Amino acid sequence: MIVPQNPTYAYIGAFVDELARAGMRDVVICPGSRSTPLTLTFAAEERIRKWVLVDERSAAFFALGIAKASGNAVTLVCTSGTAAANFFPAIAEAQQSHSPLLILTTDRPPELQEVGAPQTMGQQNLYGEHVKWFTNMALPEANETMLRYVRTMGNRAVVTAEATPHGPVHLNFPFREPLSNTPILASTLPLSSERQGIVWHGRETPAFREPFTEVAHQYSRARDEIVEEIAERIKKLERGLVIAGPTSRKWSYDAPRRLAQSLGWPLLVDPLSGGRFGAFWHSDVITNYDAFLRDPNFVKQNRVEVIIRFGAMPTSKPLLQYLETYPDALQIIVGDTNQWLNPTLNTFAFLFGDEHQVTQQLREQLATPSEASLWYKHWGSIAQATSTILTSTIEDYNDLFEGRVFMELQTLLPEDSHLVIGNSMPIRDCDTFLWGSAKNITVLGNRGVNGIDGMVSTALGVSVTRHKPTVLVVGDLTFYHDLNGLLAAKKYGLNLTIVVINNDGGGIFPFLPQAEHHPDHFEEYFGTPTGLDFSLVTAMYGGTFTRIENWNDFRAAVTRGITEGGLHVVEVPTNRESNVAMHRHLWKKVSEALAESRKQKADE
Repeated sequence: MIVPQNPTYAYIGAFVDELARAGMRDVVICPGSRSTPLTLTFAAEERIRKWVLVDERSAAFFALGIAKASGNAVTLVCTSGTAAANFFPAIAEAQQSHSPLLILTTDRPPELQEVGAPQTMGQQNLYGEHVKWFTNMALPEANETMLRYVRTMGNRAVVTAEATPHGPVHLNFPFREPLSNTPILASTLPLSSERQGIVWHGRETPAFREPFTEVAHQYSRARDEIVEEIAERIKKLERGLVIAGPTSRKWSYDAPRRLAQSLGWPLLVDPLSGGRFGAFWHSDVITNYDAFLRDPNFVKQNRVEVIIRFGAMPTSKPLLQYLETYPDALQIIVGDTNQWLNPTLNTFAFLFGDEHQVTQQLREQLATPSEASLWYKHWGSIAQATSTILTSTIEDYNDLFEGRVFMELQTLLPEDSHLVIGNSMPIRDCDTFLWGSAKNITVLGNRGVNGIDGMVSTALGVSVTRHKPTVLVVGDLTFYHDLNGLLAAKKYGLNLTIVVINNDGGGIFPFLPQAEHHPDHFEEYFGTPTGLDFSLVTAMYGGTFTRIENWNDFRAAVTRGITEGGLHVVEVPTNRESNVAMHRHLWKKVSEALAESRKQKADE
């Protein structure tokens, strides 16, 4: 621990000590001069693991990945000026995906604000509504009042970031020079014999971890009278669905599973809900709804009366459109975020509270069905028929099909592993073709703001938690967008296998109306091919690159990456036009199979 030679280091020493006592275990530091007091104090703190990355945007997403995978707050440190602005994309994602980050920006003192001092800009409330709490810290002083203040702020920052719902917190530290730990003749540091122990050294405990202030978390219940009213309405309805949307806490999935069992309703499970793999998975859950909800006849003939959704809105656009088709259905959203997660704009009720508490309240009001309903059996049979037709059609297809990547990974990924999914087409194909199993796989993504930036860094952050095998699936533009993030893999010897689906451009755009309506400008402005050879950049960062030609190559390359460790990039070359055609062929085959099933039932 640094022995303070001036008030700044006494003040920051107390702050960092308090972070460690409150449970902070990781800090990601970006180099800079103004942040020297924080950097040197963290460097001397043995209870906190240090990661030093030079690109602020990549560093912030790296911290985000650690926070997503661990559920614990992670600290970010940077110097003043635009360095702090580069944290913004990851902070926006953390706010919407409920990931705990503690952002420590450093700043010029008040006398150097708005006078043209270099590397200075307005940092007050820099991230606006995208953080849970902001405060501009007081200038460092080394007296008992100010050390109590800075310890309290440190403890409050960690507690706030980790309180439900998780999210980012921003503290802005103004520092005067000297920034190094040099003696200041004019300073009046009290003598050791005059220092109050609890303020200067923290509480004395064997674990050396007791924080300055203890905070008890209490989960809330929804109002009983509202739950009772909703339960009375539900009892009169038969065609219901329980939907498990994306959540930042895997264990939350147990709540929708229990409620669906109590009601005897189909359970639709998003890949980022935590429910497609592991202990809570069951073969009866429905995971390929994105495919059969594209069939207009199914949507028309299967009117839903009530929907209970947990978590954010799922990835699937056909599911969203299905819900919008029946605006009179009773839609109820359960969650502990106090956010109006209501893109359909027709929700009847929000039940804000702990998912398990609210689920128990509902179950107490509702009787468990004695046998599965025809509605439940119908959805299950449709899901089974869809899986059968998708599997047989894809296996007969000779070319490399992007959706098959996820069918292969479901088998290849070992027990207790992480799968990180990039946005755009990968998360959509994951939704349709990653059907789930009892294998313990944690599926993660950045679906707060749905951006393609920072995915490599996020996955590398995920990879450092509990040393689980980690695989990232991204498109070529997403990979290109965060090549700087690969430095963490090289610098710290991290283990990550990256599957790059390379269709040389924006793979999602050919599915959109722009491709058909504006063919003259489509490639230049939407397709945006880059023609890059990723083998060169992989070599620069000390990784192993493999461009596959068939699925045997794919299996071998992914398996090698997982077992050998280190950085492995597996490129799957595909064609955008043929990929669109194959997707549409699959949707057609599903619709034909469902039509044949309806015909057979009509003939019986």
